[in-house]
Amino acid sequence: MSENSICISFENNSLLSQLLGEHDRNLAKIEKVLGVTASSRGNMISIAGDADKVSLFEAILQELYSKIEKGIDVGDAEVEAAILMLSGSKAIGKPNGKCAGQKNSKGSEMVIKTMKKPITPYTAKQAEYMQALLAKELIFGAGPAGTGKTYLAVAAAVSMFMDKKVDRIILSRPAVEAGEHLGFLPGDMREKVDPYLRPLYDALYDMMPAEKVIKYMETGEIEIAPLAFMRGRTLRYSYVILDEAQNATPVQMKMFLTRLGEGTRMAITGDLSQTDLPKGKKSGFRDALEKLEGINEISAIQFSEKDSVRHPLTVKIVQAYARHEKDDDWKRN
Repeated sequence: MSENSICISFENNSLLSQLLGEHDRNLAKIEKVLGVTASSRGNMISIAGDADKVSLFEAILQELYSKIEKGIDVGDAEVEAAILMLSGSKAIGKPNGKCAGQKNSKGSEMVIKTMKKPITPYTAKQAEYMQALLAKELIFGAGPAGTGKTYLAVAAAVSMFMDKKVDRIILSRPAVEAGEHLGFLPGDMREKVDPYLRPLYDALYDMMPAEKVIKYMETGEIEIAPLAFMRGRTLRYSYVILDEAQNATPVQMKMFLTRLGEGTRMAITGDLSQTDLPKGKKSGFRDALEKLEGINEISAIQFSEKDSVRHPLTVKIVQAYARHEKDDDWKRN
Protein backbone atom coordinates (compact mmCIF):
# COMPACT_ATOMS: atom_id res chain seq x y z
CA MET A 1 0.00 0.00 0.00
CA SER A 2 1.62 3.28 -1.13
CA GLU A 3 1.18 6.36 1.03
CA ASN A 4 0.85 9.89 -0.28
CA SER A 5 -0.07 13.38 0.87
CA ILE A 6 -1.28 16.37 -1.08
CA CYS A 7 -2.80 19.75 -0.45
CA ILE A 8 -5.34 21.48 -2.67
CA SER A 9 -6.00 25.21 -2.80
CA PHE A 10 -9.33 26.82 -3.72
CA GLU A 11 -9.58 30.41 -4.92
CA ASN A 12 -13.02 31.28 -3.54
CA ASN A 13 -13.13 31.11 0.26
CA SER A 14 -16.90 31.55 0.30
CA LEU A 15 -17.41 28.50 -1.92
CA LEU A 16 -14.80 26.59 0.06
CA SER A 17 -16.79 27.21 3.24
CA GLN A 18 -19.83 25.63 1.58
CA LEU A 19 -17.68 22.73 0.41
CA LEU A 20 -16.39 22.00 3.90
CA GLY A 21 -19.82 22.28 5.52
CA GLU A 22 -20.62 23.46 9.03
CA HIS A 23 -17.70 22.62 11.37
CA ASP A 24 -16.01 20.84 8.40
CA ARG A 25 -18.87 18.30 8.41
CA ASN A 26 -18.50 17.32 4.74
CA LEU A 27 -14.74 16.94 5.01
CA ALA A 28 -15.08 14.72 8.07
CA LYS A 29 -17.67 12.53 6.33
CA ILE A 30 -15.40 11.82 3.34
CA GLU A 31 -12.44 11.33 5.68
CA LYS A 32 -14.34 8.68 7.67
CA VAL A 33 -15.60 6.79 4.61
CA LEU A 34 -12.22 6.67 2.83
CA GLY A 35 -10.07 6.10 5.91
CA VAL A 36 -7.61 8.92 5.24
CA THR A 37 -6.75 12.05 7.22
CA ALA A 38 -7.71 15.54 6.07
CA SER A 39 -7.53 19.04 7.49
CA SER A 40 -8.29 22.56 6.29
CA ARG A 41 -6.44 25.79 6.88
CA GLY A 42 -7.22 29.03 5.10
CA ASN A 43 -7.99 28.17 1.49
CA MET A 44 -6.04 24.90 1.63
CA ILE A 45 -7.11 21.32 2.26
CA SER A 46 -4.44 18.75 3.13
CA ILE A 47 -5.04 15.02 2.60
CA ALA A 48 -2.79 12.12 3.62
CA GLY A 49 -3.13 8.33 3.38
CA ASP A 50 -3.23 5.54 0.82
CA ALA A 51 -2.41 7.04 -2.60
CA ASP A 52 -5.54 5.70 -4.33
CA LYS A 53 -7.80 6.93 -1.52
CA VAL A 54 -6.09 10.34 -1.54
CA SER A 55 -6.68 10.58 -5.28
CA LEU A 56 -10.34 9.64 -4.79
CA PHE A 57 -10.70 12.21 -1.98
CA GLU A 58 -9.36 14.93 -4.28
CA ALA A 59 -11.75 13.94 -7.09
CA ILE A 60 -14.71 14.03 -4.69
CA LEU A 61 -13.78 17.52 -3.46
CA GLN A 62 -13.43 18.82 -7.02
CA GLU A 63 -16.77 17.28 -8.00
CA LEU A 64 -18.54 18.89 -5.05
CA TYR A 65 -16.81 22.24 -5.61
CA SER A 66 -17.96 22.14 -9.25
CA LYS A 67 -21.55 21.65 -8.08
CA ILE A 68 -21.31 24.63 -5.71
CA GLU A 69 -19.95 26.79 -8.55
CA LYS A 70 -23.12 25.93 -10.49
CA GLY A 71 -25.30 27.10 -7.61
CA ILE A 72 -26.13 23.65 -6.24
CA ASP A 73 -26.34 23.23 -2.46
CA VAL A 74 -24.06 20.50 -1.13
CA GLY A 75 -25.25 18.52 1.88
CA ASP A 76 -25.09 14.95 3.15
CA ALA A 77 -26.90 13.50 0.12
CA GLU A 78 -24.60 15.23 -2.36
CA VAL A 79 -21.48 14.15 -0.46
CA GLU A 80 -22.66 10.53 -0.28
CA ALA A 81 -23.60 10.58 -3.97
CA ALA A 82 -20.19 11.93 -4.99
CA ILE A 83 -18.46 9.21 -2.96
CA LEU A 84 -20.67 6.55 -4.53
CA MET A 85 -20.31 7.80 -8.10
CA LEU A 86 -16.57 8.47 -8.07
CA SER A 87 -15.68 5.32 -6.14
CA GLY A 88 -16.66 3.35 -9.24
CA SER A 89 -14.99 5.72 -11.73
CA LYS A 90 -11.93 4.62 -13.67
CA ALA A 91 -11.09 8.19 -14.65
CA ILE A 92 -9.43 9.18 -11.38
CA GLY A 93 -5.78 10.05 -11.85
CA LYS A 94 -2.93 9.90 -9.38
CA PRO A 95 -2.55 12.88 -7.04
CA ASN A 96 0.18 15.39 -7.82
CA GLY A 97 1.40 15.48 -4.23
CA LYS A 98 2.12 19.22 -4.18
CA CYS A 99 0.28 22.41 -3.30
CA ALA A 100 0.44 23.71 -6.83
CA GLY A 101 -2.75 25.74 -6.76
CA GLN A 102 -6.36 24.84 -7.41
CA LYS A 103 -6.94 21.89 -9.68
CA ASN A 104 -9.13 22.53 -12.71
CA SER A 105 -11.37 19.51 -12.46
CA LYS A 106 -14.63 20.20 -14.27
CA GLY A 107 -16.65 17.70 -12.25
CA SER A 108 -19.95 16.47 -13.61
CA GLU A 109 -20.90 18.24 -16.85
CA MET A 110 -24.46 16.91 -16.99
CA VAL A 111 -26.85 19.60 -15.71
CA ILE A 112 -30.58 20.06 -16.25
CA LYS A 113 -31.72 23.62 -15.59
CA THR A 114 -35.18 24.17 -14.11
CA MET A 115 -36.95 27.33 -12.98
CA LYS A 116 -35.88 26.91 -9.35
CA LYS A 117 -32.53 25.12 -9.41
CA PRO A 118 -30.07 23.17 -11.54
CA ILE A 119 -30.28 19.39 -11.32
CA THR A 120 -27.15 17.23 -11.55
CA PRO A 121 -26.72 13.44 -11.34
CA TYR A 122 -25.75 11.73 -8.10
CA THR A 123 -24.64 8.49 -9.78
CA ALA A 124 -23.20 7.43 -13.14
CA LYS A 125 -26.48 5.68 -13.98
CA GLN A 126 -28.41 8.89 -13.28
CA ALA A 127 -26.07 10.75 -15.65
CA GLU A 128 -26.79 8.17 -18.36
CA TYR A 129 -30.52 8.49 -17.70
CA MET A 130 -30.45 12.30 -17.80
CA GLN A 131 -28.65 12.23 -21.13
CA ALA A 132 -31.28 9.87 -22.54
CA LEU A 133 -34.14 12.04 -21.22
CA LEU A 134 -32.85 15.00 -23.22
CA ALA A 135 -31.87 13.08 -26.35
CA LYS A 136 -34.35 10.25 -27.00
CA GLU A 137 -38.05 10.32 -27.90
CA LEU A 138 -38.95 7.37 -25.69
CA ILE A 139 -37.18 6.47 -22.43
CA PHE A 140 -37.85 3.72 -19.91
CA GLY A 141 -36.48 4.12 -16.38
CA ALA A 142 -36.75 0.95 -14.30
CA GLY A 143 -35.56 0.34 -10.76
CA PRO A 144 -36.21 0.68 -7.03
CA ALA A 145 -37.48 3.66 -5.07
CA GLY A 146 -35.21 6.63 -4.49
CA THR A 147 -33.17 6.33 -7.68
CA GLY A 148 -34.54 9.56 -9.18
CA LYS A 149 -36.48 7.97 -12.06
CA THR A 150 -39.50 10.24 -11.84
CA TYR A 151 -37.78 13.28 -10.34
CA LEU A 152 -35.22 13.51 -13.16
CA ALA A 153 -37.88 12.92 -15.79
CA VAL A 154 -39.89 15.85 -14.40
CA ALA A 155 -36.71 17.96 -14.42
CA ALA A 156 -36.13 17.16 -18.10
CA ALA A 157 -39.76 17.99 -18.90
CA VAL A 158 -39.56 21.35 -17.12
CA SER A 159 -36.25 22.19 -18.82
CA MET A 160 -37.58 21.43 -22.30
CA PHE A 161 -40.79 23.35 -21.53
CA MET A 162 -38.72 26.38 -20.44
CA ASP A 163 -36.69 26.16 -23.67
CA LYS A 164 -39.95 25.97 -25.70
CA LYS A 165 -38.97 22.60 -27.14
CA VAL A 166 -42.36 21.31 -26.02
CA ASP A 167 -45.65 23.15 -25.50
CA ARG A 168 -47.01 21.05 -22.65
CA ILE A 169 -46.06 18.78 -19.79
CA ILE A 170 -48.36 15.82 -19.20
CA LEU A 171 -47.92 13.69 -16.08
CA SER A 172 -49.82 10.45 -15.62
CA ARG A 173 -50.14 7.41 -13.36
CA PRO A 174 -52.30 4.29 -13.40
CA ALA A 175 -54.90 4.62 -10.63
CA VAL A 176 -54.74 0.92 -9.79
CA GLU A 177 -55.98 1.18 -6.20
CA ALA A 178 -59.38 2.41 -7.41
CA GLY A 179 -59.39 0.16 -10.46
CA GLU A 180 -59.43 3.37 -12.52
CA HIS A 181 -63.13 3.63 -11.60
CA LEU A 182 -62.89 6.72 -9.44
CA GLY A 183 -66.58 7.54 -9.11
CA PHE A 184 -66.97 6.27 -5.57
CA LEU A 185 -64.42 8.75 -4.23
CA PRO A 186 -65.76 12.08 -2.85
CA GLY A 187 -65.23 15.42 -4.60
CA ASP A 188 -64.74 16.53 -8.19
CA MET A 189 -62.38 14.78 -10.63
CA ARG A 190 -59.37 16.83 -9.52
CA GLU A 191 -59.99 15.82 -5.89
CA LYS A 192 -60.56 12.18 -6.89
CA VAL A 193 -57.23 11.72 -8.66
CA ASP A 194 -55.00 13.95 -6.52
CA PRO A 195 -54.09 11.22 -3.98
CA TYR A 196 -52.61 9.06 -6.77
CA LEU A 197 -50.74 11.91 -8.43
CA ARG A 198 -49.35 13.71 -5.37
CA PRO A 199 -45.72 12.62 -5.96
CA LEU A 200 -45.84 14.25 -9.39
CA TYR A 201 -47.08 17.51 -7.88
CA ASP A 202 -44.25 17.37 -5.33
CA ALA A 203 -41.63 17.04 -8.07
CA LEU A 204 -43.17 19.90 -10.06
CA TYR A 205 -43.17 22.25 -7.07
CA ASP A 206 -39.50 21.42 -6.54
CA MET A 207 -38.72 22.58 -10.10
CA MET A 208 -41.12 25.52 -10.53
CA PRO A 209 -42.45 28.35 -8.35
CA ALA A 210 -45.91 27.44 -7.01
CA GLU A 211 -47.61 30.33 -8.81
CA LYS A 212 -46.19 29.12 -12.14
CA VAL A 213 -47.42 25.57 -11.56
CA ILE A 214 -50.92 26.86 -10.77
CA LYS A 215 -50.92 29.17 -13.78
CA TYR A 216 -49.79 26.49 -16.23
CA MET A 217 -52.30 24.00 -14.87
CA GLU A 218 -55.08 26.54 -15.39
CA THR A 219 -53.99 27.14 -19.00
CA GLY A 220 -53.58 23.42 -19.67
CA GLU A 221 -49.84 23.74 -20.33
CA ILE A 222 -49.35 21.35 -17.42
CA GLU A 223 -51.78 18.47 -17.22
CA ILE A 224 -51.90 15.77 -14.57
CA ALA A 225 -54.28 12.89 -15.21
CA PRO A 226 -54.80 9.16 -14.64
CA LEU A 227 -53.60 6.82 -17.37
CA ALA A 228 -57.17 5.98 -18.39
CA PHE A 229 -57.64 9.60 -19.52
CA MET A 230 -55.01 9.16 -22.26
CA ARG A 231 -57.22 6.90 -24.34
CA GLY A 232 -58.22 8.26 -27.77
CA ARG A 233 -55.74 11.16 -27.73
CA THR A 234 -52.77 12.02 -29.92
CA LEU A 235 -50.23 14.00 -27.94
CA ARG A 236 -48.21 16.53 -29.95
CA TYR A 237 -45.27 18.71 -28.83
CA SER A 238 -45.57 17.46 -25.26
CA TYR A 239 -43.29 15.93 -22.67
CA VAL A 240 -45.30 13.02 -21.28
CA ILE A 241 -44.33 11.08 -18.17
CA LEU A 242 -46.00 7.86 -17.09
CA ASP A 243 -45.06 7.14 -13.48
CA GLU A 244 -45.60 3.86 -11.58
CA ALA A 245 -45.87 2.16 -14.98
CA GLN A 246 -45.47 -1.29 -13.41
CA ASN A 247 -49.16 -0.98 -12.52
CA ALA A 248 -50.28 -0.60 -16.14
CA THR A 249 -51.59 -3.65 -17.99
CA PRO A 250 -50.14 -4.60 -21.41
CA VAL A 251 -53.29 -3.22 -23.07
CA GLN A 252 -52.99 0.09 -21.22
CA MET A 253 -49.27 0.34 -22.02
CA LYS A 254 -49.87 -0.23 -25.74
CA MET A 255 -52.61 2.41 -25.64
CA PHE A 256 -50.27 4.88 -23.94
CA LEU A 257 -47.31 4.28 -26.25
CA THR A 258 -49.44 4.80 -29.34
CA ARG A 259 -50.42 8.31 -28.12
CA LEU A 260 -46.94 9.45 -29.22
CA GLY A 261 -47.37 12.27 -31.73
CA GLU A 262 -45.24 14.81 -33.57
CA GLY A 263 -42.65 16.59 -31.42
CA THR A 264 -43.53 14.56 -28.31
CA ARG A 265 -41.22 12.78 -25.89
CA MET A 266 -42.23 10.13 -23.42
CA ALA A 267 -40.57 8.96 -20.20
CA ILE A 268 -41.97 5.82 -18.60
CA THR A 269 -40.85 4.95 -15.08
CA GLY A 270 -41.57 2.03 -12.81
CA ASP A 271 -40.39 -0.52 -10.27
CA LEU A 272 -41.20 -4.11 -11.25
CA SER A 273 -40.70 -5.27 -7.66
CA GLN A 274 -43.68 -3.21 -6.46
CA THR A 275 -46.54 -4.01 -8.82
CA ASP A 276 -50.09 -3.69 -7.44
CA LEU A 277 -51.70 -5.59 -10.30
CA PRO A 278 -53.82 -8.68 -9.46
CA LYS A 279 -51.83 -11.86 -8.94
CA GLY A 280 -51.00 -13.51 -12.24
CA LYS A 281 -51.56 -10.33 -14.27
CA LYS A 282 -48.48 -9.39 -16.32
CA SER A 283 -47.20 -5.84 -15.99
CA GLY A 284 -47.44 -3.76 -19.14
CA PHE A 285 -44.15 -2.16 -18.13
CA ARG A 286 -42.34 -5.51 -18.20
CA ASP A 287 -44.16 -6.45 -21.40
CA ALA A 288 -43.05 -3.23 -23.13
CA LEU A 289 -39.43 -3.61 -22.00
CA GLU A 290 -39.37 -7.10 -23.51
CA LYS A 291 -41.13 -6.28 -26.77
CA LEU A 292 -39.37 -2.99 -27.55
CA GLU A 293 -35.84 -4.14 -26.75
CA GLY A 294 -33.38 -3.36 -29.54
CA ILE A 295 -35.16 -0.34 -31.04
CA ASN A 296 -32.43 2.30 -31.43
CA GLU A 297 -34.70 5.28 -30.83
CA ILE A 298 -35.67 3.93 -27.40
CA SER A 299 -33.48 3.99 -24.28
CA ALA A 300 -34.11 1.65 -21.36
CA ILE A 301 -32.15 2.52 -18.22
CA GLN A 302 -32.04 -0.07 -15.42
CA PHE A 303 -31.29 1.32 -11.95
CA SER A 304 -30.28 -0.72 -8.91
CA GLU A 305 -30.33 -0.07 -5.17
CA LYS A 306 -26.77 1.28 -5.59
CA ASP A 307 -28.32 4.28 -7.38
CA SER A 308 -30.66 5.13 -4.50
CA VAL A 309 -29.97 8.62 -3.19
CA ARG A 310 -32.53 8.72 -0.42
CA HIS A 311 -31.83 8.71 3.30
CA PRO A 312 -29.12 6.11 4.11
CA LEU A 313 -31.63 4.11 6.17
CA THR A 314 -33.98 3.95 3.18
CA VAL A 315 -31.14 2.49 1.10
CA LYS A 316 -30.58 -0.22 3.75
CA ILE A 317 -34.32 -1.01 3.80
CA VAL A 318 -34.40 -1.42 -0.01
CA GLN A 319 -31.34 -3.69 0.14
CA ALA A 320 -32.85 -5.78 2.95
CA TYR A 321 -36.08 -6.34 1.01
CA ALA A 322 -34.12 -7.22 -2.13
CA ARG A 323 -32.15 -9.87 -0.22
CA HIS A 324 -35.31 -11.42 1.24
CA GLU A 325 -37.07 -11.41 -2.14
CA LYS A 326 -34.12 -13.34 -3.62
CA ASP A 327 -34.34 -15.84 -0.75
CA ASP A 328 -38.08 -16.24 -1.30
CA ASP A 329 -37.55 -16.83 -5.03
CA TRP A 330 -34.93 -19.48 -4.26
CA LYS A 331 -37.27 -21.24 -1.82
CA ARG A 332 -40.14 -21.26 -4.35
CA ASN A 333 -37.86 -22.80 -6.97
